[in-house]
Amino acid sequence: MTDFVIPAPQIPAIPVSGGGNFPVRRVYCIGRNYEAHAAEMGHDPNREPPFFFQKNPDNLDPSGEFPYPPRSSDVHHEVELLIALKSGGTNIPLAEALDHVWGYAVALDMTRRDLQAEAKKLGRPWEIGKAFERSAPVAPLVPVSRVGVLDSGRIELTVNGTLRQEGDLRQMIWKVPEMIASLSEYFELRAGDVILSGTPAGVGAVVRGDSMEATIEGLESLVVRVV
Repeated sequence: MTDFVIPAPQIPAIPVSGGGNFPVRRVYCIGRNYEAHAAEMGHDPNREPPFFFQKNPDNLDPSGEFPYPPRSSDVHHEVELLIALKSGGTNIPLAEALDHVWGYAVALDMTRRDLQAEAKKLGRPWEIGKAFERSAPVAPLVPVSRVGVLDSGRIELTVNGTLRQEGDLRQMIWKVPEMIASLSEYFELRAGDVILSGTPAGVGAVVRGDSMEATIEGLESLVVRVV
């Protein structure tokens, strides 16, 4: 009998603008980080302690296609700034947080909204609505050395050419250094960790055949077709 050999898993990675890849270790997501989006989802838009959940690293998908997922009839787009870390640690001081950033990218946090709503109602975790296959389309990563620190800039998403979401990064309740410092109080951050930093108002459903274009000022745009 031949012994079964488990193949070594591939390390998920994000393509880098200009060439190369950025290996990903973990994906942290912050929820309710824009006041208008918190309000449209029925939550208090005032500043509250940051709320984090995780996607899986292999949910990140640079292919330009989003397969409509099973067990859902209400899948929503959420355009977000992705922050990639080159280093980490625990209890990172706020003043040192940006020293750990390698680069930024445009990403989508696609959400099975009906399944998420059901989980919320039952007081259960959100993963069934958030962490499904190819649920995080992503554009090429742009290094800080090219784009600088991103603390402002227009963020928007169109579906079939119609504007759905718009805002500015300065509207984030918790800024990039605060997210990094806060996360490091609960987790040991490391190189390869990425953070999805929340979405502005205007989230909505997509259907097969839709074309989404997500942009953030200074970064490469992301065009994704729903299939």
